[in-house]
Amino acid sequence: MKGVTKDKVNMGILHSLTGTFAFAEAGMVKAEKLAVDEINAAGGIMGRQIVPFVEDGASEPATFAEKANVLLRRDNVAAIVGCYSSATRKAVLPVLAQTNGLLYYPTYYEGEEEDPHVLYTSQEATQSVIIAVDWIAKNIGKKIYLVGSDYIYPRVCNKIAKAYMKKIGATVSGENYYPLGTTDFSVVINKIKAAKPDAVYTTVVGSSNVAFYKQMNAAGLGGKAMTIMSTLLEEDEVAGLGTENAVDTYSTMGYFQSLKNPVNEKFVQAFKAKYGEKSVIGYVMECGYNSVNLWKLAVEKAKSFEPAKVIAASAGLGYDSPEGPIHFDEKNHHTWMQVRVGRVRPDGQFDVVYETPGLVHPDPFPKFD
Repeated sequence: MKGVTKDKVNMGILHSLTGTFAFAEAGMVKAEKLAVDEINAAGGIMGRQIVPFVEDGASEPATFAEKANVLLRRDNVAAIVGCYSSATRKAVLPVLAQTNGLLYYPTYYEGEEEDPHVLYTSQEATQSVIIAVDWIAKNIGKKIYLVGSDYIYPRVCNKIAKAYMKKIGATVSGENYYPLGTTDFSVVINKIKAAKPDAVYTTVVGSSNVAFYKQMNAAGLGGKAMTIMSTLLEEDEVAGLGTENAVDTYSTMGYFQSLKNPVNEKFVQAFKAKYGEKSVIGYVMECGYNSVNLWKLAVEKAKSFEPAKVIAASAGLGYDSPEGPIHFDEKNHHTWMQVRVGRVRPDGQFDVVYETPGLVHPDPFPKFD
């Protein structure tokens, strides 16, 4: 196989180091490089050192497709870990099909996909949205206001949320979407004040997120006054929002940096030793780290770097990750994981207020009544 010698194997890392998504993806690259370093220090994969090839997708779908071609056709990588937004992932899919490539996708997303060349290592929407809505309904109240950015992830999440709310007798107090980049949320804030919901479920993203949280806080609807739940808010974003604007708000994730277990404590210590004591780790970074380790385990199980054999070996494959034990589904290329609700602390970390008693199964194609 090209890209594999008796002592080395090429691996691709494809993320945005520039552009809109660089704020999130730069940290993912760091986590993935840490996993590579640790695996190499322990002897590599089947006696081979991983040689990482890093490409910048520049937050543009067309650039991601171009750089995936570079990695798979020029650099002959055996696997790629990468992509962030669904638009960039979908741009890479035809390249994977043409080259028989393999992508580990480490970002939570809306679901509604199961590509034969992709292994999904973060939450699909049902694994976070249902837990988030259920926790609100049981602990806060059943009147929920939905607000999101206007693209596929928020709309699919809210489709799932509304179906589940109907099932449990909860009601939608309002539902609004705003273009990416929106910085004025005064209209929806007035609507939220008028509707008097028990909680707000937000899927606002990016720079709009900063404006939304700051304006909610300034309007007296911050976390201390109004329950705000997200399925997008991570530790690095809290720092960007200003902790004072996010304190006491909630997020539903598979991983929080504050988790107390030996694997996570070792991971956090290693990350800070490599990148600085003030480094902050978010969920997608941990999923990137997991992806490299899951690739190693699948290759060793398959005794091959061939993508088809690695994918076949991944069915049911488990890994003791920083978030706890996870494993791939036997059939649908997605990951079983424990899901947690966290509340933002004054130091920008999360206190876990709820975790599922077991692993939550992935359901990328949910059926609604």
